[in-house]
Amino acid sequence: MEMDGSKRVFQRLGPSSQGDNSNNKQQKVCFHWRAGRCNRFPCPFLHRELPGPPQQQQHAAGNGMSSSKRPHGFSDDNRGAGMRRNPNFNNTWGRTAAGGGAVVRKTEKVCNYWVKGNCTYGNTCRYLHSWTTGDCFTLLTTLEGHQKVVTGIALPSGSDKLYSGCTDKSVRVWDCQSGQCAGVVNFDGEVGSMLSEGPWIFVGLTNLVKAWNTQTGTDLSLNGPVGQVYALVVGNDMLLAGTEDGILAWKYNGSTNNFDPIKALTGHTHHVVSLVVGANRLYSGSMDNSIRVWNLETLECLQILTDHTSVVMSVLCWDQFLLSCSLDKTIKVWAANDSGNLEVTYTHQEDCGVLALCGMHDSEAKPVLLCSRNDNTIRVYDLPSFSERGKIFSKESVRRIEIGPAGLFFTGDESGQVRVWKWSTESSSTS
Repeated sequence: MEMDGSKRVFQRLGPSSQGDNSNNKQQKVCFHWRAGRCNRFPCPFLHRELPGPPQQQQHAAGNGMSSSKRPHGFSDDNRGAGMRRNPNFNNTWGRTAAGGGAVVRKTEKVCNYWVKGNCTYGNTCRYLHSWTTGDCFTLLTTLEGHQKVVTGIALPSGSDKLYSGCTDKSVRVWDCQSGQCAGVVNFDGEVGSMLSEGPWIFVGLTNLVKAWNTQTGTDLSLNGPVGQVYALVVGNDMLLAGTEDGILAWKYNGSTNNFDPIKALTGHTHHVVSLVVGANRLYSGSMDNSIRVWNLETLECLQILTDHTSVVMSVLCWDQFLLSCSLDKTIKVWAANDSGNLEVTYTHQEDCGVLALCGMHDSEAKPVLLCSRNDNTIRVYDLPSFSERGKIFSKESVRRIEIGPAGLFFTGDESGQVRVWKWSTESSSTS
């Protein structure tokens, strides 16, 4: 073995060459080629084994036996025992099929020039020219118009309109057929959350919840919240809102065509930013780093979960489990123990804070988890294995993920973009 600068090469023993230095250099076999990973083009070293000494070749030819010296790598001829190299084999590891250039290994970051439409590197660019990896979903369209953080997305049943709410104090109405904005509703305060339930759309504002019935045109104002309304959910025929001051519950009164306040659920010591209903329980995540479990019949707190060490950004029910995510860079899976209380059964570690969870089924009806992180990506995991299926990239962090019909889902990010995606069995992705 010789050292030629920082490059290791092997030189097979044989007759010494008295020629010039360039001829000596040609007699060195590329170490990286032997290992199957040379990516230099042109490479100054040989990408083939050297023949044995002439005396050895003649001796082998004379007695019909191969040399007892085994080559260090695959031999170009068919002599020697063990593995044999196919004479038609071309060493293309780490190389493209055409041009002999090195394979471009993509950095998992979207090319800024591609986003602007002026990247000149094409397929050789080291950055991604796609908003996704994994080839399991397709970007159908991007809805532009909001100027700040998208905090809510709603698609009422039976409607051909999509609604999106934003901290720019507006709700935009999008035509599902054309993808065009069909209207804008402006408010005095920021939109903190949205929810669609049947024909109803609920909008969480500051000190107020607006309720619209898209079929009858009914427009109601639900008073009572203190500060911003961050989360909305429906359970046991009640509307529940997570606010800066706890949780409020209303029930619809058909005789008055209004929502009557029922009770304030107190206990959290900071803003309630996430709510989910499952198994006749309400689960609330808060900026006090805790999750509270509430009985939906009595609206009493049953248990306080304190395993997270930062804000609990999102909670989700899947099968018999509760999933929660936090700015502490974890996703926790909770299961009931023998006494019926929840305890952590698995913790999935991320390398940055987690903002939102959304569970859905892919095009083959397999359960998947969409996990939005504060590094401007959504990680897509199979459940329950947490095997990564792919990634979705965005201009800024995604704050809302909403499921739609027929394999559709929607994302809203901090730049104001709303995107429409579809699960696909085809290996394709669009920009």
